[in-house]
Amino acid sequence: MIDTLDTFQKRIGLTFNDSELLLRALTHRSFANEHPDEPHEDNERLEFLGDAIIDFIVSEWLFEQFPDIAEGKLTRLRSGLVRTESLAALARQADIGPMLRLSKGEEEHGGRERDSNLCGTFEAISGALYRDQGLEAVRAFVRPRLAPRLEELLISDSDKDAKSRLQEWSQSMLNLTPSYRVLTIEGPEHAREFTVAVLIGEDVFGVGNGRSKRVAEQEAARIALEALAD
Repeated sequence: MIDTLDTFQKRIGLTFNDSELLLRALTHRSFANEHPDEPHEDNERLEFLGDAIIDFIVSEWLFEQFPDIAEGKLTRLRSGLVRTESLAALARQADIGPMLRLSKGEEEHGGRERDSNLCGTFEAISGALYRDQGLEAVRAFVRPRLAPRLEELLISDSDKDAKSRLQEWSQSMLNLTPSYRVLTIEGPEHAREFTVAVLIGEDVFGVGNGRSKRVAEQEAARIALEALAD
């Protein structure tokens, strides 16, 4: 492991009362099978629990945030947030891979980077946190990490794609393609704030902020379009 459990918890902003729960959440089935004398179970039961809790938290969050959105779209948003690739990306942001307890064979075959392992471990940590501290602690852990992904889903689901509209205008009027430049990245790893400028040629046409680079680019493009309309 690159970190001790204490260092890892500080890095991801958690403090378990029972660190054995966290250790179990990080224990892949292959490790438990390879070390039968180890007292720790694998993380699959915690993964089962965490999966259900994350589903509930995301459903509750979307229900509260979007009172006017129909059930079908809420379901699509939830699916985009809790899918394996989304949760695996959160695990990578938290650098969970190096903390996994894997068998030698699983590690040699890329187990630390496999989406299914990373997603499952993120769910297991959520399940362990629920057992350790309750539902509110899991909300505080999960929601801020999923917020940038939710912004991206809302943008991609919208017919009003500012970047596409700005590119169409720029290419038709100036024969140039807009480019985007990251100006600053601030905040802790799980709650980044990006500031991005959109340039056409050498000129800055707009500056936007967002919880991901993609969201900030869309905001910069939207601001540029508003300026062009004035």
